[in-house]
Amino acid sequence: MRMLQQLLLVIHVLLSLAIIGLVLLQRGKGADAGAGFGSGASGTVFGSKGSATFFSKLTAILATCFFVTSLTLAFYASHQSSGAPKSLLEQTPAGAPATPAK
Repeated sequence: MRMLQQLLLVIHVLLSLAIIGLVLLQRGKGADAGAGFGSGASGTVFGSKGSATFFSKLTAILATCFFVTSLTLAFYASHQSSGAPKSLLEQTPAGAPATPAK
């Protein structure tokens, strides 16, 4: 179970980096303002409208996968073994004598 959780964490980080990269590659809504002055949409790889829908769909798919991995990691974190102590006070034996520091 621990190995699966680590694999999900690696996938989660890679998805977050991919989403950041895709958002940075997308054109903003203000990018079309230069079309009136001759720049046009000739700089796009997928055509004037194709890049927006391609990157938008890919971003939505990656965001959905990111959301699913977030929920799965939260589920694993909430269902960890309850046998492990949760604090330092739970680790000390109940009848241990207190020794003063010198």
